Amino acid sequence: SFVSGKSNCKVTALTSGGSQANVEDLTNGNVQLAFVQSDVMNYAYNGQRLFDSPVTGFSVVAQLYQEQVQIVTTNPDIKTVADLAGKKVSIGAAGSGVYFNAIDVLSAYDLKESDISAVYQSFGDSAESLKDGKIDAAFTVAGAPTTSITELDATAEFDMISLTPEAVEYLTTNYPFLVQEDLPAGTYPNNIDYDVTCVAVKAVLVASEVLSEDFVYELLTQMFENQESMAATQAKFQFLTLENAVAGVGDVPMHPGAEKFYTEKGVL
Repeated sequence: SFVSGKSNCKVTALTSGGSQANVEDLTNGNVQLAFVQSDVMNYAYNGQRLFDSPVTGFSVVAQLYQEQVQIVTTNPDIKTVADLAGKKVSIGAAGSGVYFNAIDVLSAYDLKESDISAVYQSFGDSAESLKDGKIDAAFTVAGAPTTSITELDATAEFDMISLTPEAVEYLTTNYPFLVQEDLPAGTYPNNIDYDVTCVAVKAVLVASEVLSEDFVYELLTQMFENQESMAATQAKFQFLTLENAVAGVGDVPMHPGAEKFYTEKGVL
């Protein structure tokens, strides 16, 4: 959290239950600002998948950083996504954002959920299951390096699966909230000495419509002016740039205060 020296711009962090819960908290008035994944944000706005009907009353403040769809395997026979057919694969909690990311990636290889032996686990549980040989592979969607995979890197051997160029093109064309964001060699230094081709969703800061134009404008002013000190406490803020903050928002509108800020900065 921080308090602006120029106004009553105070932000306080609360623990949440993930992107879907954050959207719901925004719309029922429990919070006024929230972090959500770009895919879940678009599902909400369009009333798809995790949401029975369109959700309104929120808008985009800034896109912050990428969260890569990472596929980890401890089975040496698995070289591509196509090789996941018939294997035990963790694809996140049923109906979660990770679950739909996994289903979309599988679909790029003409695979359905029924073509794998699906397991529905959290990132941490998936890492334990990989280490214990209970599953062959797992999907994780988070900014890399990701804690659960870093911990696995210290204790076990694994590979990561790259997507083909054709799969990347299929995914980014059919799901505009997905972008290509590769992992460089050494992201997990004990195991991954090669680049890994991935797609990613974005972590997005969204606001309730109850927040004023002035507040959001001042919030963004303080975020960019204090980026260095914020990155010292939360490393993901180092990836914040004006260009990335507005790129590929999708269907969800920009908050008026954000629109004013980015227009003045020349990126809208």
